[in-house]
Amino acid sequence: MIDVYLFSGFLGSGKTSLLMNTIQQLKEEGKKPAILMNEFGSVSIDSDTVEKSGNIPMKELLNGCICCTGSENTEAQLQALLEDYDDIDVIIIETTGAAHPVEALDAIYSPLFADRLNVMGIVTVVDTKRWVERESLSPQIRSLFMEQIRHAHLLLANKADLLSEGELSTTTMELSNLNSNAPIIQTEHAKIAFSFIEKTLRNADHSLSHPILSGKHLPLSSKLITFKEKVSKEQFEEFVRSLPETVYRMKGYVPIQGANYPYMFQYAYGMVNWLPEYVNVKPNLVIIGEGIDQIDFDSFQTQN
Repeated sequence: MIDVYLFSGFLGSGKTSLLMNTIQQLKEEGKKPAILMNEFGSVSIDSDTVEKSGNIPMKELLNGCICCTGSENTEAQLQALLEDYDDIDVIIIETTGAAHPVEALDAIYSPLFADRLNVMGIVTVVDTKRWVERESLSPQIRSLFMEQIRHAHLLLANKADLLSEGELSTTTMELSNLNSNAPIIQTEHAKIAFSFIEKTLRNADHSLSHPILSGKHLPLSSKLITFKEKVSKEQFEEFVRSLPETVYRMKGYVPIQGANYPYMFQYAYGMVNWLPEYVNVKPNLVIIGEGIDQIDFDSFQTQN
C-alpha cells in the first residue's frame, strides 16, 4: 500500500513550503513521491513551483475545491496517478486553503482503490501570525480556519519567528486547547523532518487489517469492509440506522440480493443514497467516523 499524506492549512500558511521541503527530503532518501495539488483558481501557481523541482509525478485540481464539487475529479486524478506510475512510494495531497480538511479527506476515500492507499492523516500548517489576529477574519472564514486546526493529526505552528516569546507560548497553548490530540511543532518556513511526520502519523494500531487513518487516539478513523456475499438492502439499511451518530460518512459498493451488480451506496448526515451500477466493481465500503474500531461490522455480514 502507498502512504498518503494530506497537507492542510489556511491560505498563505506555508503548505507549499512544507511540500517543497518534503519533496526534497524524500528525493534525498531515494523515494519517489507523487503530488496531487488543489488550487482554487483556474490558473496553476503553486504547481509551477513543484514542477521546477524536477521529474515529480503530479496531477492538478484547478478551479474548484477538493472537498465539494471536485470530489469526483479527485478520484479520477488519484486513479490516473496509480495507473500512470507504478513506482510511487508516497502520495502527498496539498489542499487549497479554502478546503475543510475532513471533507477533503473524504474525497480521497474511494472504494475503488481503498485497498491500495494507506491514508496516514492530516498535517495542518497554522499561520501563527494570522492566529493571533484571527478576530479580524469574518466569522465564516474564522470558523474554517479553526476547523482546519481542530481536525489535524499533526499541527505545525508556522511563522513562529514572527511572534514574540509570549505570543508564541499563548498561541501554542490555545492550539492545544483546540486540538489536544495533535502534537504541535513550532516551525519557521514550514521546515520539519519528514521522518518526524512519518513516525508521528504511523502511530497506528496494526491489528487493523486496513489502518486507513493511523493512531489510536486521533479524532477520526476509518475502516474498509469487503463484502463476501450479497446482502439484503432492507436489512443493510436497518443496520446503518443502528450505527452511532459518530459514524459520519460511508461510501462504496454494496452487493445487493437480486441485483446483478453492486449498488453505489452513500451515507452522510443520516441520509442514505443508493445508485445502481452496470459494471462489476469491487464490493468495498469505506466508513469514516469516531470510535469506528469499536463497532462490530462483521456481525452484520455473519447474520446475512
